Amino acid sequence: MNGHGHHHHAHHVEGFKQRFWVSLALTVPILLLSEMIQMWFGLEWLKIPFQRETVSLLSLIVYLYGGWPFLKGLVDEVRAKQPGMMTLIGVAISVAMFYSLGTVFAFRGKDFYWELATLIDVMLLGHWVEARSVMGASMALEELVRIMPTMAHLIKNGEVLDVPVTQLRRGDVVLVRPGEKIPSDGVVVEGESSVNEALLTGESKPVNKTVGDKVVGGAINGEGMLKVQVERTGEETYLAQVIRLVRQAQESRSRTQDLANRAAALLFYVALAVGIAAFVIWSFLAGSDVALERAVTVLVIACPHALGLAIPLVVALSTSITAKSGILIRDRRAFEMVKDVDVVVFDKTGTLTVGKFGVTDVVAYTSENRLLGLAAAVELNSEHVIAKAIVGHAESRGVKIPQAKEFKSLPGRGAYGKVGKNKVYVGSVNLLDELGIRVNDPKIEELYKQGKTVVFVVVDGKLAGALALADMIRPESHEAVRGLKKMGVKVYMLTGDSEEVANWVARELDIENYFARVLPDKKAEKIKLLKDEGYRVAMVGDGVNDAPALVTADVGIAIGAGTDVAIESADIILVRNDPRDVVKVIDVSRKTYAKMVQNLWWAAGYNTVTIPLAAGVLAGYSVSLPPAVGAIIMSLSTIIVALNSQTLRKYEPEGVKMEMEKKRLVTDPVCGMKIDPDAAYSKIEHEGRVIYFCSRICEEEFRRNPKKYAKLA
Repeated sequence: MNGHGHHHHAHHVEGFKQRFWVSLALTVPILLLSEMIQMWFGLEWLKIPFQRETVSLLSLIVYLYGGWPFLKGLVDEVRAKQPGMMTLIGVAISVAMFYSLGTVFAFRGKDFYWELATLIDVMLLGHWVEARSVMGASMALEELVRIMPTMAHLIKNGEVLDVPVTQLRRGDVVLVRPGEKIPSDGVVVEGESSVNEALLTGESKPVNKTVGDKVVGGAINGEGMLKVQVERTGEETYLAQVIRLVRQAQESRSRTQDLANRAAALLFYVALAVGIAAFVIWSFLAGSDVALERAVTVLVIACPHALGLAIPLVVALSTSITAKSGILIRDRRAFEMVKDVDVVVFDKTGTLTVGKFGVTDVVAYTSENRLLGLAAAVELNSEHVIAKAIVGHAESRGVKIPQAKEFKSLPGRGAYGKVGKNKVYVGSVNLLDELGIRVNDPKIEELYKQGKTVVFVVVDGKLAGALALADMIRPESHEAVRGLKKMGVKVYMLTGDSEEVANWVARELDIENYFARVLPDKKAEKIKLLKDEGYRVAMVGDGVNDAPALVTADVGIAIGAGTDVAIESADIILVRNDPRDVVKVIDVSRKTYAKMVQNLWWAAGYNTVTIPLAAGVLAGYSVSLPPAVGAIIMSLSTIIVALNSQTLRKYEPEGVKMEMEKKRLVTDPVCGMKIDPDAAYSKIEHEGRVIYFCSRICEEEFRRNPKKYAKLA
């Protein structure tokens, strides 16, 4: 990460923090020695020589030291001809300071010293919180970098050498003992263990890692010993990329922050106009002393304590919530824009689906377990992706796989093996043609219509059944689609696959709209088509061949980025392969924006009431607003804004995720898949029991043959 950017933000945080504590310390004697405070709390006995002069001196120090960032900001904004928050604060504290000095040394009147000091304190606190929120995520991540191991166990020529992590190079193999942190990004070359990646990705459960699996530097190794080949070092590592992304997000402004600045600018002009009008009118009605006090009261009361905190507090909380959940925000404007999207377009492969082959259907003319056992026995000898999927499915169903002999690969057709006394062929329809076997089963015809790959199993010259394979749909995709629809967001699917495959996935997930046979370079055109229809579009893809579409969309969301987080085309990056995180992003964005707007209304609401009263609009009815009372209302407004911001904590997605993990999972009796009851495709009551299904096909299969599957439910 660029050190300059970090130190720049760190300097801001330390600067505001130091000014706040010094100003707060000086504010205590200012409050105790102020005549108004002494009268309120019965402290009239607390008198010192040159009391008003002492308060003036202390207030001047607070004004010059604590108020310096705002005075400098006022000059910058005036030079740029863009008055905003700094102008409003700078004018308010300057008017309060010089008017108060005038009441002590030049003319009679009530001073504004304690209001001035507390105003500067609250504004410094607001800017300190804002500066901390800007650094929040990167500070947490840099803290993580600091607690990463400084030493690694390098394996060289059969020996284990302890070397600094900075000396590791790509291709080095390191030993990671149980309980140790993984020193750098790499791939497991030996061993098996569970790895805790919670601090990195928000994934609370340890992830099992074995040979060939990627691991991230900083993750904590569990119970096993691992040998890891280093793939990335230094600036290439996952953490370095994340810190770089967070810095980009820090440098992007919030649209709502701009709204707050525009509100402050408007407030400045209104307060200035009302202050001048009050001075002119009261000069005629009650003389220049009263007129000046009224005008100064308007300018001091107009200063937005609450407006200064309205946005920073919410930004701080939302930054913390998203970073903890493995949601990386590259651009805060895009994060705020997500709340307005009315269409989410998902890329199919690797996003809604797992991105690898799996068995989706079994059509058996014998015992299903026997069919799977015989097919897996033959395919166990093959490295083909279909063979691995069949073996994996049999193992997941707990089927015992027998040994096959006389294995033969039949190129373009399938494979043969002898399992016990049975001669078993596993292969395509070409194999059936060669063996002279005809298929006439509407179930298999339906599988072909869905664009699935169908593999036949022939035992001793007779067709024993068929296995259908396809890119497996993620169980979480059902819940993600349902969640988006509940929010009133339309869901589209985009895929380069055939019409048949797209139609099957769309029907399974209950997606009404999809684009099929779309080449990677044409995906952006489909997004543009939706935008031209007036939709605000979010595109969700894996960022590999979806880059043009991610850029074209109003908001680009890269999902399942894992360690490859530097996806330049995405505005928001979801570390985990979980489509439900898209729902979380929209939800947090909506809640965040709602809190910001509520806070702005609270802050502005105070001003709409107090400015006219301070100007003396109701003075004819003996209703006026002394600066002291205005300050109390101002403080109340600030407290309400602070408390309202804290309620955002209850929307933390982490809590949603933890609840999901505590849920009891159920098993689909047809395919054996473990599913969350709330995310199930459907459920039916059968013989006094509720049975859940992961898909329409499983439900239909059960209804056709309930006796066969009821015992598995």
